[in-house]
Amino acid sequence: MAKPEYSKDDIRQMAKDENVKFLRLMFTDLFGTIKNVEVPISQLGKLLDNKLMFDGSSIDGFVRIEESDMYLYPDLSTWMIFPWSTERGKIARVICEVYTTEGKPFTGDPRNNLIRVLDDMRKAGFTDFNIGPEPEFFLFKMDENGKPTTELNDKGSYFDMAPMDLGENCRREIVLTLEEMGFDVEAAHHEVAPGQHEIDFKYADALTAADNIQTFKLVVKTIARKYGLYATFMPKPLAGINGSGMHLNMSLFHDQGNAFYDKDGEMELSEDAYHFLGGLLKHARSFTAICNPIVNSYKRLVPGYEAPVYVAWSGSNRSPLIRVPNSRGLSTRLEVRSVDPAANPYLAIAAVLEAGLDGLRNKLAPREAIDRNIYRMDAEERQENHITNLPDTLHNALKDLAADDVMRNAMGDHLYQSFIEAKNLEYNSYRTQVSEWERDQYLELY
Repeated sequence: MAKPEYSKDDIRQMAKDENVKFLRLMFTDLFGTIKNVEVPISQLGKLLDNKLMFDGSSIDGFVRIEESDMYLYPDLSTWMIFPWSTERGKIARVICEVYTTEGKPFTGDPRNNLIRVLDDMRKAGFTDFNIGPEPEFFLFKMDENGKPTTELNDKGSYFDMAPMDLGENCRREIVLTLEEMGFDVEAAHHEVAPGQHEIDFKYADALTAADNIQTFKLVVKTIARKYGLYATFMPKPLAGINGSGMHLNMSLFHDQGNAFYDKDGEMELSEDAYHFLGGLLKHARSFTAICNPIVNSYKRLVPGYEAPVYVAWSGSNRSPLIRVPNSRGLSTRLEVRSVDPAANPYLAIAAVLEAGLDGLRNKLAPREAIDRNIYRMDAEERQENHITNLPDTLHNALKDLAADDVMRNAMGDHLYQSFIEAKNLEYNSYRTQVSEWERDQYLELY
């Protein structure tokens, strides 16, 4: 999905030709939640002149009330007209960057932060960081009040077809809608768990990929509701079945092509690929809080459900954290398998990129590949192979993040401080709750 280059006049003409009546100005808060300011088309001129203001104090992780005035600067390449419309005309969206009243990029905007890290990448001599995401989600039935239940819409499994996969029509319309919006959908199928689905779309440069993930979530939720279903990107909505991940396939480019490929290298991987991999492995525990940012994320990262729990890499099996898919040449890439769809994509991509750049700067070498099934190793075997665990709770992940200056820099001070504060509050709130499991286990026993 290549970025179009639209001028202001192009935008004005398209809005007129397509009878656009409303503008949805989208941006993303600290937690990855899509926010939007909806304005009538009469405000288009003000938007194009970077003069549209909003109250930043109402957005999680942004600013205090005494410094709340912020501006939305549109990225014209993200102009898109939604395929659905109201009786009064069509709705267009444009993704915006948040700026201060002094005309500077706001450092609490996750999209601005990713742009900053991409600038660091270019200063290091690279041109592009491509991301191919694999987001998974569940479809649940809704009750008579339009609230989501935990009743699954089917009993299907991996790659099942109708009639087992009752979500097939919904998934097909999601794909068709995405294609209407310019997405290049590569695969769509039922996942392992009942009610679970995956739709993969073509890789893009890091910023576009993050934008695409946010747009994808919006489309999935919108179309699901048309079918009386609720789509959730919660990593582990039900116990006893696989959770939802969002594997990130990544490749780094310079003027000579894919920086990860070397036809004469071991496994046809370049030194850059191994150093980048070394950085990912070194900072894996630290970027877990960013890539798996909610309490529920750690209910997915447990043995037995295909999610990675061990810091290791391989070119041939799917039990480690990082896999090197078989493709070479321009398609040479690394796949980080721990990321889940609750992650803020702008922050997650910035974190893995900064981890890899640290590996390049310091020429970090990864340990030997682990080509056996790690789940079948005992603790002693894992220790002999220098395999460590990912953090098992949000609390432990936050401790690892706090101890890593490279990951702190990947977020910038404003986002880091807001994130640490909010996530500690979230975990402390969770700790005060008493679950049904605890009552079942202990109430009568003690």
